[in-house]
Amino acid sequence: MAGLQTGAPTPTDITVHSQSRVLEVAFSDGASFRIPFELMRVYSPSAEVQGHGPGQEVLQTGKREVELTGLEQVGNYAVQPTFSDGHDTGIFSWDYLYFLGSEQDRLWTEYEGRLQRAGVGRDAAMPPKGGQGCASH
Repeated sequence: MAGLQTGAPTPTDITVHSQSRVLEVAFSDGASFRIPFELMRVYSPSAEVQGHGPGQEVLQTGKREVELTGLEQVGNYAVQPTFSDGHDTGIFSWDYLYFLGSEQDRLWTEYEGRLQRAGVGRDAAMPPKGGQGCASH
């Protein structure tokens, strides 16, 4: 999902809306999405969030108020956001942003289900990092 697919729509405009905490992305196929920073953060394509393989995903909590403090372009295929909680290792390709925007209703439902199954609330603090996992922050 995180790679750039040949022929995939590319952004024509990207706007950070700090007050409403959404990233607005318009694409070359005419689609436009308002992607909440929280959704971007909990579905970051980084190893810290996704793990290094199936079943290694780390459920993210306490990200409702997260802000986007930086957004750097990566080549001609992606952006790398910096979030107010210090997370900055996710590289969001154009097709991954399109996926987040076009599937956000389903992704929210999936996220809420994962929270419920884990018995934690959306605003629960993240547990402290243990001695396992990825060496990146």
